[in-house]
Amino acid sequence: RAADRAAVEHLAEFVGSRRGVEGFIEPQTTVTETTLLLVAHDGEWTRRRIGSPEAARRFAHQLGMPIYDVKLMGYPQRMRDYNERQKRRPS
Repeated sequence: RAADRAAVEHLAEFVGSRRGVEGFIEPQTTVTETTLLLVAHDGEWTRRRIGSPEAARRFAHQLGMPIYDVKLMGYPQRMRDYNERQKRRPS
């Protein structure tokens, strides 16, 4: 299933409003469709469904953004660090 317009717009806005964004393709599973995870320089991240790994690569290349396969590269440490910082923030 192709990504909807709102998802693509969200991803593009994230890339345009943050520094050092890289893309990570998360494969389809029995529960979820293929997703594109975007991670900024500080570890802030977002993900949205995307039609296919090829669609994710096209999106990244159109924006001049590096893209990786999460199965090969894993998740970046800065994303895990960001998640830890968010857990420790006062509510």
